Amino acid sequence: MVAKTKLFHHLLLLVSSLLHLSTTTFAIGVNYGTQGNNLPPPSQVANFIKTQTIIDSIKIFDTNHDILNAFANSGIAVTVTVGNGDIPSLANLNSARGWVAANIAPFHPQTRINRIVVGNEIMATANKPWISNLVPAMRTIHKALVLAGITNVQVTTPHSLGILSISEPPSAGQFRRGFDRAIFAPMLQFLRETKSPFMVNPYPYFGYSPNMANYALFKRNRGVHDKYTGITYTNMYDAMLDATYSAMRKLGYGDVGIVVGETGWPSVCDPGQPACSMENAAWFNGNLVRRTSQGKGTPLMPNRRFETYLFSLFNENLKPGPTAERNWGLFRPDFSPVYDAGILRNAQSGGGGGGGRQRPRPTPGSQWCVPKPGVSDQALQANIDYACSNGVDCKPIQLGGACFNPNNVRSHASYVMNLFYQTHGRQAFNCDFSNTGVLTSANPSHGTCRYI
Repeated sequence: MVAKTKLFHHLLLLVSSLLHLSTTTFAIGVNYGTQGNNLPPPSQVANFIKTQTIIDSIKIFDTNHDILNAFANSGIAVTVTVGNGDIPSLANLNSARGWVAANIAPFHPQTRINRIVVGNEIMATANKPWISNLVPAMRTIHKALVLAGITNVQVTTPHSLGILSISEPPSAGQFRRGFDRAIFAPMLQFLRETKSPFMVNPYPYFGYSPNMANYALFKRNRGVHDKYTGITYTNMYDAMLDATYSAMRKLGYGDVGIVVGETGWPSVCDPGQPACSMENAAWFNGNLVRRTSQGKGTPLMPNRRFETYLFSLFNENLKPGPTAERNWGLFRPDFSPVYDAGILRNAQSGGGGGGGRQRPRPTPGSQWCVPKPGVSDQALQANIDYACSNGVDCKPIQLGGACFNPNNVRSHASYVMNLFYQTHGRQAFNCDFSNTGVLTSANPSHGTCRYI
């Protein structure tokens, strides 16, 4: 009887482990950036991700201790990043041990730090001290972890597709000459020894052209033929991963696993950039989530599952550069979805973690939300589409409505953006709209169109 009981308990543990692996190991991750002045505190982010989304892992671009504390006991895996400028010093073992003692040991294992990435796309920086010390720092950090008694944290580094000198056709993929043997061979050897993955950031968005739009977006297309293998690729994402695999295989490291550290699609861009739209972002990321969960692999890596981190969690309003840089997010700072990417557990919850909570009733206020000057009609139309699909009554801007005239995108956007702001809490972030909205004390009501 005792033997049977022990056997039963062993079986229960085995089944539990298998279920855990099946539901978390290959689920979707997200890059959690913090370049915004309107973002929620990490504790709220951790609770939202755990309770409202299918996301089971995050990647942060530093070792932010507030974030590491917030994700303690959440069950969500966390990848942390070594700053680019710290790489040369961390090739020294004493420095690496100090870094691990300060940034990993106090939080692990309560916080499931599963991976350290050393720098961010270092090979694209052309910084010789960073590049030459990259692999030594990876080795030294790993050694420091072992000396600290931490044996379940992997060490790797993310790469852009610029590491390839040839990427088309995918079977001909190879690393840039000069870096292949000097950098990538020893790096891949280290990854093999430590059972860590090669991390790559494939972005079909950056390979977009109007005549290849469907190929970049997982839509139906004629495909691109690889004459060496006879394979016809129907999407750019698979081709990018297979080109990376081909380069690794040419050096003798085709057995090293691959993790997708970043990929995604922005929802709003500057005028004249046809790649950008809510529809394209939703289509790309939605298909990526579905494909990742199915685990079908690629033509050269069939049935291989790729741990995948979408970029990014939030629209970050302080990121420099073109408009697209501030519009990669799956969610707005109030946790409402920018679009439906299949990430929320319950799409009816509105993305805010409230699951059907009542909205505050509109009351007259001293501030109204209106579009910023110079914002494109494309961005404003996206705001209209978003607000009208998230509880805002848009009948007044329709033909015959009190706010239909003047009949232009800016006027209609002004009305619905304000109504969204007034009925969703009247907090500043409710008027952010991907950095396209602004609060004003001047009542924008006009004629028969009355703003609440």
